[in-house]
Amino acid sequence: MSDTSRDAFGHDSPGSGDLHDWGDSGTTPCIGIDLGTTHSLASYFVDGQPKLIPTAHGGFLTPSVVGVLPGGEIVVGQTAKELRVTDPESCAWCFKRFMGQDRRIALGKKEFTPHELSSLVLRSLKNDATAALGVEVTDAVITVPAYFNDHARQATRLAGEMAGLNVRRMINEPTAAALVYGFHQRDEEKNLVVIDLGGGTFDVTVMEVFEGTLEIRSSAGESMLGGEDFTDRIVSEVLSAENARLEIAELNDALRVARLRSECETAKRTLAEHDEAHIRVPDADGKYGDKPKRFRIDRKVFAKLCDPLLQRITGPIARALRDAEMKTSEIDDVILVGGATRMNLLRDFVAEYFGKPPVMKHNPDEVVALGAAVQAALIGQDAAVDDMVMTDVCPFTMGVEVVRELGGQVRDGYFSPVLHRNSTIPISKEQVFSTVADNQTSVTVNVYQGDARKVADNVLLGSLEVSPLPPGPAGSPFFIRFTYDISGVLEVEAYRPGGKKFRTVLTNHVQGLSPKSVEAAKRRISEMKFYPREDLSNQQLARYAERMIGELHPTQREQLDGALDAYEAAMNRADRAEFDAARNHLLMCLSALGLDPNGENA
Repeated sequence: MSDTSRDAFGHDSPGSGDLHDWGDSGTTPCIGIDLGTTHSLASYFVDGQPKLIPTAHGGFLTPSVVGVLPGGEIVVGQTAKELRVTDPESCAWCFKRFMGQDRRIALGKKEFTPHELSSLVLRSLKNDATAALGVEVTDAVITVPAYFNDHARQATRLAGEMAGLNVRRMINEPTAAALVYGFHQRDEEKNLVVIDLGGGTFDVTVMEVFEGTLEIRSSAGESMLGGEDFTDRIVSEVLSAENARLEIAELNDALRVARLRSECETAKRTLAEHDEAHIRVPDADGKYGDKPKRFRIDRKVFAKLCDPLLQRITGPIARALRDAEMKTSEIDDVILVGGATRMNLLRDFVAEYFGKPPVMKHNPDEVVALGAAVQAALIGQDAAVDDMVMTDVCPFTMGVEVVRELGGQVRDGYFSPVLHRNSTIPISKEQVFSTVADNQTSVTVNVYQGDARKVADNVLLGSLEVSPLPPGPAGSPFFIRFTYDISGVLEVEAYRPGGKKFRTVLTNHVQGLSPKSVEAAKRRISEMKFYPREDLSNQQLARYAERMIGELHPTQREQLDGALDAYEAAMNRADRAEFDAARNHLLMCLSALGLDPNGENA
């Protein structure tokens, strides 16, 4: 097939109110879920407003961390986050970055795929929503980074199904955030840019708001750039100052690096409000001792360390503006989304780039989840949003592999776009190609996603076999139509005039995952031993006490160590009276030492 082609055709949180009890309503809410790299949260739409759903531990954020306890139990969220500091080899985080990849992540003696780990986080959110709303939750809208490729999107959908959710829609994170701002500003006409810097991904989206319509003009970003990378810069600087190796992933002292990383994350947050921060540096055994060494860092040094990351942000912003055919002077508001946008250096960078201060009217950690609830309301045709209209775009170019004649030779492996990136969806577009041989009997249509000139540098989505073809000379017209809907499903149709039409639906198969292995993965997840909800807080208390033992002076360790031994033994024996007594004793020991498991150190 040749490519001689032509187109043929803030902080105030709206989610802090009381919950609505759905138990007697006879209806089931469709919840919105922000499945984040570092934290996840859920929301729902009720009484004309999006509201956040609290977790079993209180608050709204669930750390996107999964751990395996020594007994083989799976823990998710805050309990697993404690393991990240005390036993980093037994927990996983930032796995969202690897969604859709053929990768396995080891947790102790177990191995998981990124979508299996994500399904455990989603299951935790689903259970919390069911408990909070008083009715079994089955339907959900899940947000994804705008620049997630189709493999990552389908992996996210699969994770939702594994968690027992009917995924009604997946919506881009910046679009979800813009829905919240558009929901409250429906009478305004503005050009907006949403800068979404989360824990692990970066997106930028350009859009227009007018007469209740939210029209996405373009999206760009990086799926491997987020707040975690800014933390890594501090970690590397401290290790460098300590004459340690900079390749963090290759270090054997995982405990030392895990504790140092926790300190660096705290320092990064401190620099958002103060001019400097001090980092405790653990010794070679991962301990702080009585007088730990401290590393000082100020905003100026931090900005210098992170300048290469800010330069990486520049490219996607420029590309999104170029695709939207807009200049920075035409942008009315720049909206910041994602916890990492609290960094002063990021806000200063955005203000300088656009020539105006950015907007953060809603809590950047919560606004994406709230937008997912607005999208759920749109799906459910809620009267509160009946005057809102939203359009979205396909963030990637999709096309087919073609051959080209170069220097008298026919060479394959070239990419010819059919749908260009940032085309408004849903969309159906047909393009004409041509056969390359006389009486050609078949064509294999290989479908790719990306913007590279060679298919080897793009992502293979699937193939369509077209056979038999009606006879004809080389150069006979051959039509290919792509139809892409708002759910991310691509239908490919191909035919020769006068011949049979061939079509297939590419549902964005997860890379390296056959239908058989999908079913096996579903069974494996369903058979997993997931730690009961009522015991999660108990396990969190144990992990907290264990971590604090390592922080104490040697003369203070013995009493707390003994109380923790008794507490863990009582949990194993499951005697209610014994357990209550052991738990109260452990809490009294912590209190006597000035430690609070519900405070900042928890």
